[in-house]
Amino acid sequence: MFTFGNGVSKNLAYTIELTRDNRGRNPIYPTYGSLFSASFRTTFPYSFVNGIDYEALKNQEAYKQRNETSAAITGTNGESISSGDYIDANGNSVGSNFEAAALNQSKYDQKRFNWLEYWKAKFKGDWYTKLAGNPGHELVLRSLAEFGFMGAYNNARGLVPFERFYVGGDGMANYALDGREVIQLRGYPNQSLSPVDQFGQQIGATIYNKFSLEMRYPITLKPQASIFALTFLEAGASYDGFKNYNPFALKRSAGFGLRVFMPAFGLLGIDFGYGFDPLPGYQQKNGWETHFIIGQQF
Repeated sequence: MFTFGNGVSKNLAYTIELTRDNRGRNPIYPTYGSLFSASFRTTFPYSFVNGIDYEALKNQEAYKQRNETSAAITGTNGESISSGDYIDANGNSVGSNFEAAALNQSKYDQKRFNWLEYWKAKFKGDWYTKLAGNPGHELVLRSLAEFGFMGAYNNARGLVPFERFYVGGDGMANYALDGREVIQLRGYPNQSLSPVDQFGQQIGATIYNKFSLEMRYPITLKPQASIFALTFLEAGASYDGFKNYNPFALKRSAGFGLRVFMPAFGLLGIDFGYGFDPLPGYQQKNGWETHFIIGQQF
């Protein structure tokens, strides 16, 4: 995903978010109301003013592959490649003919992504509906829909490898330097439902959608400890662009779980999810997964 192992990318972005939240009565176990949020995140469109033709950069000498060591190396055909010689796409020397040399992807991407340029829009709708029961014993249906899309201002510059969506698993974000957004979809391994490149490496998604139905029933809602059980149906998917986008080709799952909230520890939970569809690159359905939940939204 990151072709330059040593380098710098700078991300200066502005985010605006509008949220409406009227969930009640109990913030730990809402029984009615909804939460709607829409956000937009953007960087400055640098390519509109910097005068750089990013498509033409590929043909410039500074971004061509060459032997930058002080000694000769061996090419694919067994011939020696002298220090400073340019190298073609087959890994062989083309001497000083930089026009025939392959693109040095690392240098090119470091130039493209020195200042990140992108925009990102997200929407979330979260509904709570009481189905039956008296106060303190309400059976509640939670309905959730999420969408996210990331775009570029300049197609020649392309989409940045940062700030992407990673779908699958418990939704808990692990430490990462790429600004990724982790989207929960139980019944599958963590971040396993994201697009991959030609080498099978996950590159994150630029589009995702997710839908969830969750039935909840409280075991106890005392101040010392609130405990409720749940069952769920979920479906979602992620894509690397609109050309592959299909809102009906979703990865589906179902399962059950338990949530415990104590003031001293916060929210703890465990879910058992069954994935009905195969992971990308596999043929068999995924089957059972266990997810531990810590400190997530109720």
